[in-house]
Amino acid sequence: MLVTTLIAVALLLAVSAFFAGSETALTAVSRGRMHQLEKDGSRAAGAVNRLVEDRERLIGALLLGNTFINILASSLMTSALEGRFGHRTVAITTGIMTAVILVFAEVMPKTLAIARTDRFALFVAVPLRLIVSILAPIVASVQWLVWRVLALFGVGSDEETGTEEGAHEEIRGSLELHHREGNVEREHRDMIGGILDLRELQVGDVMLHRTTMDSYDVELPKRALLDSIIASPHSRVPLWKDQPENIVGILSTKHLAQALVEQRGNLDAIDIAALASPPWYVPDTTSLEEQLASFRERKSHFALVVDEYGALQGLVTLEDILEEIFGNIPDEHTPQARPDVRRRPDGSYLVDGTVPVRDLNRELDWNLPEEDATTIAGLVISQSGTIPEVGQRFAFFGHTFEIMRRQRNQITALRVIPPRSDSQASASDTTGAVGAKK
Repeated sequence: MLVTTLIAVALLLAVSAFFAGSETALTAVSRGRMHQLEKDGSRAAGAVNRLVEDRERLIGALLLGNTFINILASSLMTSALEGRFGHRTVAITTGIMTAVILVFAEVMPKTLAIARTDRFALFVAVPLRLIVSILAPIVASVQWLVWRVLALFGVGSDEETGTEEGAHEEIRGSLELHHREGNVEREHRDMIGGILDLRELQVGDVMLHRTTMDSYDVELPKRALLDSIIASPHSRVPLWKDQPENIVGILSTKHLAQALVEQRGNLDAIDIAALASPPWYVPDTTSLEEQLASFRERKSHFALVVDEYGALQGLVTLEDILEEIFGNIPDEHTPQARPDVRRRPDGSYLVDGTVPVRDLNRELDWNLPEEDATTIAGLVISQSGTIPEVGQRFAFFGHTFEIMRRQRNQITALRVIPPRSDSQASASDTTGAVGAKK
């Protein structure tokens, strides 16, 4: 009799281990990987996806089965030992079953499920779907009772639905976690993060500002205008009339070259202004995702950016958007080292004021805030609440910013000292009075 009971208890504990391991595996399984496996034809992966679609019913069935099995196993063991130990049976059975259930029906299967999550989930998915279906009526009744009780405490039964923003944050979190664990390279993390940022970033965040934009007076003598365009590294150049903000056309250097060939080099026979296409203006509040779609729809790679009053702010190209995904894309005109960010021997960086904060974060793996300002000069002005003088120092976000050059109200160059863990700056570089003039 005792042997039969022990065999029955062992079988029940095996079933309990099945339920416990299944709960852990199906809770921690990667839904993205399961969806891909189902797409590749895996029937087990399809079963996993069907189960996790209704997590409340799944967990309810697993807890119901596990609780029932453990109580039944403990009852059988108590009954089998009652004749041997008398009034001490309950205490002895409680100690034995607690240790056995904890080790063999809880910790061991859950540890295995954590170590082999996807494999475990695929193994148990098909039989578990049948069990969940059988227990569904009981689980539904239990769920109804649970929600009635929770309603007494003001907890509603409305399920929280996932949002696109939540999905993006989950992807970002997973990328950052895998990067810290060494499974995802920083470049790949930044690329995927750049794609997610296209909806959040605006054209005004990535445009080339009008103060650094190469544009040419259409009324210049033709030879002088041609020499300026040839010297430009750009394939499209804005032409203006009367004042630089009055753009009258966008000239393609390819079209200009074709016209020169057709006229056999006779520049006087070419109407340069007529070769230019009408300018295309876009608001600076347009998201990069929308602008990318507009570039594709219009089959154009170049647009001028205006503010809410219609004033020219700068220009944006398809390359500017692609660089938000892939990082800086050098060409034959780009120097090997970035001239506007220069590392100094002491570990600090000499940075032009127009360098975007986002570029610094990506290239140097910093974490400066990108919401307050677009450029590094704008960030210092925003945080200091003033337009600093040359020589002033400020400490923000673990970095020290020293103003090196200023032209009128514009900060043109800064020295940035990163945190000590990222820099080999000397003691004299980090002990200066913050905010004090030299």
